[in-house]
Amino acid sequence: MALVLAGLGLASIGAPAAWGADLGGNCCSDLEERIAELEATTARKGNRKVSLEVSGQVNEAVLFWDDGAERNAYVVTNDNSRTRFRFKGKAKIDAQWEAGYQIEIGVRAANSKRFTQLDPNGADTDVGFDLRDSYWYLKSNRLGRFSLGLQATATDTITEINLTQTSVFAKYSDVEDSGLGLILRSADNGDLTGSGITWRRLIGDGGDQPGEGERRFNVAKYVSPDISGFSVSAAWGEDDYWDVALNYEGEIGAFKVAAGIGYGEITDGGQTSTVCAAAQTTGDDTSCHQLGGSVSVLHQPTGLFVNVGAGQKVDDLIEGTTHFAGTGVDDEQKFWAVQAGIEKKFVDLGKTTVYGEYYDYDGGGATRRTVGAGDALNPTGAGSWAVWGSGVNVIGAGIAQGIDKAGMILYLSYRHVEGDLALRQLSGSVASGAIADASLEDLDVVLSGALIKF
Repeated sequence: MALVLAGLGLASIGAPAAWGADLGGNCCSDLEERIAELEATTARKGNRKVSLEVSGQVNEAVLFWDDGAERNAYVVTNDNSRTRFRFKGKAKIDAQWEAGYQIEIGVRAANSKRFTQLDPNGADTDVGFDLRDSYWYLKSNRLGRFSLGLQATATDTITEINLTQTSVFAKYSDVEDSGLGLILRSADNGDLTGSGITWRRLIGDGGDQPGEGERRFNVAKYVSPDISGFSVSAAWGEDDYWDVALNYEGEIGAFKVAAGIGYGEITDGGQTSTVCAAAQTTGDDTSCHQLGGSVSVLHQPTGLFVNVGAGQKVDDLIEGTTHFAGTGVDDEQKFWAVQAGIEKKFVDLGKTTVYGEYYDYDGGGATRRTVGAGDALNPTGAGSWAVWGSGVNVIGAGIAQGIDKAGMILYLSYRHVEGDLALRQLSGSVASGAIADASLEDLDVVLSGALIKF
């Protein structure tokens, strides 16, 4: 037997290179070259103990608009959920604890909420790259999660909770993202205003929904563990911003439900993106508080859904500002919105969504901007006028088709926008004169494009 085995061994040594187990010769050098190529084209991790996940999305669209005198179309980055890429990871410390991080970069080729009739892209500061998230966290299964850095606050998206595909292309309670950077046009003479007032400036000057929290802010944030679908969160940012929220997500019978309510206070407008009206008058301090919430309900057997959101913001200092001292100006801003329809997998491609929506905003003197003599919106053509109050109404509809195998959503949305602008004539620097309405042309917007995730 030994001689037979020895013979077989000698035969294998002398056999040609057809033996698959042969690791000698040129095969290994070729394999090493291929491994080197893979290493050169693969993202490397500096710390093998912490995971690295790279993901993101691209969301580009064509936006058609008609402002009553001009019709046009621009290619835009859809700011309802704009193009972005993300790095995130985590590491298990033990059975109870984990640590992690997230860095997210936003990308805009052209800004769907900042472009105007005179600028197809938006200002230089509104396009390109921007930092959305940069934070670390510690998480305990029993105690919850603490995070520190640039991130969403507790009440971010609290007024726009949405279980459907419309969240990425037509947010029902954040309407500024779909073309409301367009400049107001007078219905009396057809001219654009030179005041700098755009459609989104009618919504609290910055387009911020009353009750909506901060998306990008340096904060310390805590989120509790889920208890029967409920969680509590709180955030604080420097000089000073703070908010708290209660959220729920779960199933009640055949219904899938997500809901939230939150309260926040802002005491330094220079530090936050949220606009308090008093901060818009040079030299005035800031202090405002807000309450907001929303609920999304989806009937799983039929696909019927409804999303409802509302919010209120009160400016504590506006009645003491230069423009409005002693004038009795309205210190509130409020809105409500509803979106309803059906989302169901009618075809193998993915879910189809068909919906209708309505949005209503009403607010007081929420901007420092004034309408000067000779401006297209000036009620008399003479003197300077302050914004005394404003309103925005939107009615819309749309359709979307998911393509699951491509991680893609194709969408088409339409909105008809009407606005109210009440002005009060300035006597010196105080808005104590006559009150009159500016006549505004309506706006129609069609947004069509696609989002693809990677």
